Amino acid sequence: MNIKKELETKVGIANGIYLNNIEIDPLTIKAIMINEVVPSDPLQDFYGTPGANYLKTTIPLLQGAGAEVHSIQDILKMGIYITNAVKTPKTEYAIKKSSIETSLPYLEAELCLFPNVKVIMLMGDVAKKAFHMITKKSTKKNVIPAVSTYKLRSSEIYYEGIRVMPSYIMTGGNILIEKSKVTMATEDIATMLEIIK
Repeated sequence: MNIKKELETKVGIANGIYLNNIEIDPLTIKAIMINEVVPSDPLQDFYGTPGANYLKTTIPLLQGAGAEVHSIQDILKMGIYITNAVKTPKTEYAIKKSSIETSLPYLEAELCLFPNVKVIMLMGDVAKKAFHMITKKSTKKNVIPAVSTYKLRSSEIYYEGIRVMPSYIMTGGNILIEKSKVTMATEDIATMLEIIK
């Protein structure tokens, strides 16, 4: 299945929306990692060029968690699909709620493509907000309690039988500054890897 074609068929084609243009067997995916926002250059996204900026921080996080990965293909072979909550590049420092809302139908349809998912990792606050906006439609409340991510890390949170793990952003220069968040994100990824073994 081509993810981009599938989502455009389900949701429609929209200008400025960046979707993962990759072929994938949806049945092989056991975990989804939701990053915050697409980069302004699609070549720097997870499925862009082999040395893409987004992979420069993501691959070391997965390796630190014990995964033998060197490329996005290695990550996919492990049953891990990575996507972005916001499908339009950000134009300001903060991501507006309207940007999340514009991308939401695509993210929601995307999550439904993978029937064998055991874990959804929310990598950062924007991913958490987007996930809440989707799940509130059926639950009428936030799936994840409104407390700091570090306080939730030992909690087991489930949505429709899927383990939901709030964690920290995995892309961008800031991740290299905050060593404690790198450590926590790596530990969270290690937990996810245990679940999908």
